[in-house]
Parts: sequence; C-alpha cells; structure tokens
Amino acid sequence: MLRTIKNLEGYIIQATDGNIGHVTDVYFDDKTWCARYLVVDTGTWLSSRKVLISPISIGIPNWADKLLPVSITKDQVENSPDINTQKPVSRQQEIELFEYYGYPYYWGGYGMWGGGMYPSMMLTRHDGFVSPPHDEDPQVTKDSKAEQHQDDDIHLRSCQAIIDYHIHATDGDIGHIEGLLIDEDTWAIRYMIVNTSNWWLGHQVLIPPHWIQDISWADAKASVNLTRHEVKDAPPYNDSMQVDRKAEMVIYNHYERPGYWLDDDKSDTAKPQP
Repeated sequence: MLRTIKNLEGYIIQATDGNIGHVTDVYFDDKTWCARYLVVDTGTWLSSRKVLISPISIGIPNWADKLLPVSITKDQVENSPDINTQKPVSRQQEIELFEYYGYPYYWGGYGMWGGGMYPSMMLTRHDGFVSPPHDEDPQVTKDSKAEQHQDDDIHLRSCQAIIDYHIHATDGDIGHIEGLLIDEDTWAIRYMIVNTSNWWLGHQVLIPPHWIQDISWADAKASVNLTRHEVKDAPPYNDSMQVDRKAEMVIYNHYERPGYWLDDDKSDTAKPQP
C-alpha cells in the first residue's frame, strides 16, 4: 500500500522498552528514491535531540494508532552516534550508525536493500536476501573506512526540503511537488504528487521520480521526459484516493511505460510475512 510522507509525520516510534519520540521528517536516497531514515524528535526524553531510525529496525506497523515499533532499546538510541540532522548526512556517518546497531549495509547489493527489496529481510537473513557483510579485516579501522568514503557525494535528501520543487516537462512548466507517496513495504518513494495549479487550476497528478531526467538541488527544480499534454490528460489524483496496483496500471498505461513492479519481481523472490 502507498502512503503519503506527510501522513508519517507525527507517528510514534516505539522501542522495545518504551517510546522514543515522533517522526518529523524522512531522509531518502536520491539515487534510488528509497527512504533510508526516519528523523525522530525524542522530545523531553533526550532534550528534543533528533535521531535517525532505519526502516531495517521497524516491525509490523500499527497504522490505526500511528505507531511504528522498532527492534532497538531506548538505551541504544540514547547512546547512538550523535548526527546533526540540520546538516547533510555523509556515508561515513552512515557507516558509524550501521556499525553501532550491527546492521548490514543497504548499499552495494543488487536490491533496494542489500540483496533484496525489503528492509526487514536484511536482519532475518532469508535465502536470496543476503546483504553485503561488514568488512571483517581487523586491519581496516573506522578511520580508514571513513577515509575511503570521504569523497562520496552526499546522497541523502529531506522529503520536507523537496516540497515545492518545480517540475518541468519537455515543453514547459508542469507545476510543483506537493507531496510524496511511499511504499509501506519497501519504503521506496513511488510517486511525486505534482500540483499543476499554476497552469491548470485545481489539478494534481502522480509522476514517478524515476522519470526525472535532470534535477538541480541548488535551484529546486527537476525535468521529466513528458509533455504538458501528456500530463494534462493523465489520471487525476486527490488526497482521498487509495492508490492500488489497478490505479497504478492506469497511470503507467496512460504514459505507455512499463510498471516498476516488473523490475521488482525480478529481484523479489520472497516477501516478509506479517
């Protein structure tokens, strides 16, 4: 099922021994457009310190009560690496965070999460979902690992920060990003909710972020290989809609493009059971 990123804001993160705090933002990987971390405000418990929680630790969500259980303790969170969420998060910081929690790295595999499609599978070690192990060479220290990645590009972006980015078609402006739809199983961002009111009043459409041809983070704008006519004739979207596979097929058929689920099926040999 798909949910809006906005809907996740305010969700309670529940550790094994109590509540950690509430979600204030989501960081996504701008290469795969997959959500990698929830930014969680710990409130009075840790003087409103903001911490990063990976979907790898999330168990079965309680959507009705807006609660996400995680397989870590409050003590682990309190002693976790202090990362300034007001600044870009580097790969070095990710390495430190993943080593602290004992997670396999999500990057470097053939799937969205290590060797598979689902973050929870990285811990269960199911067949076909083996993730790249941490470097086991005792000679490789934290400092040398950090040095290996010191020139890595910043690849994590705030979902809140890209709201209002301008989207351009091949023949003119389309509108701006008003929201994002995320897959609750894979944590992949499947669609940008684009408001076209600056040229077509009161209309919203869904455009997959993977159709972006070029994006300027500095100028807050992106270009897609679509025409304004294609967008204007696209199936409309509204906040009350439930975007299921049938609705997605209508979107992809309109643009005459293959659905992302066809690629997912190639690497998806199993799906975690609730």
